[in-house]
Parts: sequence; C-alpha cells; structure tokens
Amino acid sequence: MRIFLWHGYLLRGTGSNEYTSALARTLIAQGHDVTVFCQDPDAAEVDLGGCEVVRPTLPGRLPVFVLDNYSDAHPALVADFTDAELTAYVAANAEAIRAAGPADLLIANHLILGGPVAAATGLPFIVKAHGSELEYAMRGDPRLCTWASESVRNSLRIVAGSEHIKRVVLDLLDVDPGQVSVIPPGVDTAEMRPRPADEALAGLLRESAADVTGDERLPDPDNAQRFAAFFAETSPPRVLYVGKISEEKGVPLLIDALGHRPAIVVGFGPARAALEAQAGPQVIFTGPLQHRHLQYLWPLMDVSVVPSVFPEAFGMVAAEAAACGCPPLVADHSGLAEIAAGVRSFYPPRLAHLAAFPTGDAAALTERLREYADLNPQDAELMSAGARTAAERLWSWDSVAQRLLALVTPD
Repeated sequence: MRIFLWHGYLLRGTGSNEYTSALARTLIAQGHDVTVFCQDPDAAEVDLGGCEVVRPTLPGRLPVFVLDNYSDAHPALVADFTDAELTAYVAANAEAIRAAGPADLLIANHLILGGPVAAATGLPFIVKAHGSELEYAMRGDPRLCTWASESVRNSLRIVAGSEHIKRVVLDLLDVDPGQVSVIPPGVDTAEMRPRPADEALAGLLRESAADVTGDERLPDPDNAQRFAAFFAETSPPRVLYVGKISEEKGVPLLIDALGHRPAIVVGFGPARAALEAQAGPQVIFTGPLQHRHLQYLWPLMDVSVVPSVFPEAFGMVAAEAAACGCPPLVADHSGLAEIAAGVRSFYPPRLAHLAAFPTGDAAALTERLREYADLNPQDAELMSAGARTAAERLWSWDSVAQRLLALVTPD
C-alpha cells in the first residue's frame, strides 16, 4: 500500500512524536510505501526506515496543545487561533498532501488538527486520537469539539490507544461508537529488551558520550560521567522516571516519595529547575534521552515510575520499561491502569499490587517503593520476567501496524 502518515509536530521526544516515527519504520519494514508529513526540521536525523519526509509550509503560527520551544516555528495554543488561522493551517497542510500524489490510505495523528487536515485532502483516512488534544485543548471547548466531530465523521476509523481514550472521545465528540477502535501503541520489543548489566552500562555510557548537547531538548552534557558514578556508588532499588518534568506528570509527587532512594529523572519541562533543587544528591536529572539511551538505561533500573496525576492515553514509557524487564509502577487511572492490568496478569498474585498505586497518593507511592526495596532476588526476577512477557504478548509495533491496516483492508 502507499500510505501517507501526517503528524503536525516533531518526530522525537513526546508520545505522539515517537508513535509517528515507530509506525513509519514498522510500515516500511512491512513493505509499504510510506511518506511522513511533519514539522521536524531535523527529520533526516530520525530513523524512519528510509521513508520520504515532507515538511508543509505553514501560513503562520503552529497550533499546539502544550506550549514548548520550537527552533524555527512559532507555537501558540490552538484555542487561541481564529477560525481564519485554523482554516489557513488546514489548507496549507492538505495542499502539501495532495501535491504528493495519490495514496491508498492517510493516517492522521490528532483529532484536532489531523481530522480536519485529513478530511480536506479527499483521501481515505484513519484518525489516531491522542490524549493531548483531548485533555489540553478540546475538553471544555465546544468549538474544537464540534469541528473535530464534523471532520472525522467520514473517516474510515477513529483509533484510540486505550479504552480510557475511547471513552473520552465518545464523551467529547458526536460520533458513532462503532467508528472508534482501540489499538494500543506499540513497543519495539527487539530494541527494548532485558540486557546483562555490564552490556547495558557499556551501551549507556557509549551513547551518552556521543551526545550532542546545547538546549533543554537535548541530553545534559555530562551524562556519561554522572551515569558511571551513579551506578558505581548506588545500590538497588534504583528508581527511574521518563517523561515531561511538570506538575501534571506527577514528578513532584515522586520526588517527595523517594526519600533517600537513588533515582534518575529523564526529561525536560517547566518544573525541572525547582525539582532538581529540591531533590537530594542521590537523584540525577539527565535532560531528555532517546531510545538509543533508554534501551540500555531501563535494564539497569529496578522500577520505572509513572506518577502522572493527569489522564494519560496509554503510558508508552511504562510499556517500554516492561519490555526491558524493568517493572513499571504507575498511577492507577486512565490508560495507565490498562498498562497496570496488563503487567499484573503476568505477576505472581502476591506481587500484583506492585504494578500501581492510587493516583496522587504520596504515602502509597512511598510504601510501594519500600516494598520494591524489600523484594528478594527471586521475586525481583519474577517481576522482571513478567513485565517482559506482558510487553511481548500485549504490545508490539508489528501487531499495531497490522491491526491498523486490518481496519481498512478486506480479510
């Protein structure tokens, strides 16, 4: 099939960005002809499996759901755009897609603005809903909800990454429930896998030594030296956080619950400076890392915490941690609860509660981390193996791509 994949943003760093890159690689590997439309000026540096990349020319500002820094675009919250600005944005992107020629299928990310862009092309299309547009932009905004509903009504399918996101879509949009299919995001279980500690540490130090640094979207400049010291000077259980460093993601809650336990906090965001000052010397902040780092970091850690207090579409970092044999410990809500249910089913019943903690409950998180500290080596290995099995059986990119295409191709 000739497949167009539209994503209005970058190709690294956040859930929908990584989703786009991984799906493109997988579809290319499965033999499809894929073109990616995005706004990443450094797309050539991203592994997309060799597919073509087109960067549409914007008529003005870039509509976003959460304000971040872009090197050569001017982001503004989508709710602050006039109807005329949004119309011009959609027209520019649709024109770029039509100029690329015919396609069998367009897969568009985000109900807003992917839905309107896809509808304007006239191509058969699927829309992938993400939690960001639903919670940060559309909820409480009838204008955007109505526009999304009208745009996606003629789509072949709306794809939600979890049952939680499906419920939110149906709560906010006026669409047929039968049009919404649940297909979770995928994990590259060949890249993300358990590794011996010496191999993992060597790989992490090698990748960190090769880093290009310079701004908040890049790794910190001294990570290789700090990683070497961290693993030489600390002992299990070592705690990992990967994601945006913000109040919504629950990072302050995690810092409060850590006590004196060693931890690594990966990511960037508005709360970094304050939390880094608050955390003890046993906690290191690394800036954002890529999969080339994380495939080695997760196997070295004993628990990967996802403490978000805001609804999450799925919890990709938890699934990737599980694939690496690092048990995820997640806040028990929204799409994260579905991750917890998945790994829990492969844990011994007496350890199943260690998959999650009540949302926003610092005392409960502290207690779970204490229980991780008290695990004997045999139980720790059972949880690591169970997490890996859950990832292999429940999440993989090959299965995600196949299930997406099965929605629109006959048996």
